[in-house]
Amino acid sequence: MTRSDPTPTAALRALPDSADATAALLRRFVDGLRGGPDPLAVWAHGSLGGGDYQEGRSDLDLIAVLDGPITAGTVWRLARLHARLRHEPLADLLHCTYLTADTVSDPGRRHLTWAHGRLFRRTVTPVTRRELHTFGLVLHGEPPEALLPPVQDIDLAAFVVRDQRDFWRPAVDRAHLWQRDVWVDLGLLTHARATATLRDGRLISKREALELLPELGAPREVVEDVRRRRYREPARVVPRRGELTRAFLGPAIDDLVRTYG
Repeated sequence: MTRSDPTPTAALRALPDSADATAALLRRFVDGLRGGPDPLAVWAHGSLGGGDYQEGRSDLDLIAVLDGPITAGTVWRLARLHARLRHEPLADLLHCTYLTADTVSDPGRRHLTWAHGRLFRRTVTPVTRRELHTFGLVLHGEPPEALLPPVQDIDLAAFVVRDQRDFWRPAVDRAHLWQRDVWVDLGLLTHARATATLRDGRLISKREALELLPELGAPREVVEDVRRRRYREPARVVPRRGELTRAFLGPAIDDLVRTYG
């Protein structure tokens, strides 16, 4: 296989003109990885890959495939790299999961991940894998299709139903969670995106999810509140925002699981 240009410059041209801090951080991160451990590939997914990136609000969701096993020394070098970057603008939003050529194919494997200021292990979900194949942004090395097995539609649908049923539906019953913006935002957006995937077989952006939510019966004032905060418009106080969201999501998730589960 032919390795592509090792600099992320070409890929970063896809970023909005206002995302200079993002481009600078990603260059420093990729350069730091190339200093050891050497990556076979570095990819962006989520909003960064999907074209709905909002600098300072969106996470920088990355996947790195390393050339060699992840040893104790590898973990130490990765922790040191993230520590060096911690004072850079947006560094707290940079999340990266580290795979290797030998582990990239296993969807159930928990991979070393840097997020929220620490190292831990988590899986690379079928949604993330499909995002990488659909609109992954290559920051370095090989493209996703050269290293990452494709996701079958049946596996993607099964994961989406399971996530709605086993994670989000129990969360709806925990009222205190929905006093926080992050739960309202992600709960609504994830449900809309799950619906589009199961109904139409496609992945949609958060912007598209906001457009779909009123059609699904979500409370319009809450959807507008999410949209305004995401796109830096003046926010309005929405009384009982969490209660309205829970009242919609509970029955909506139940209907989705009955239909597609």
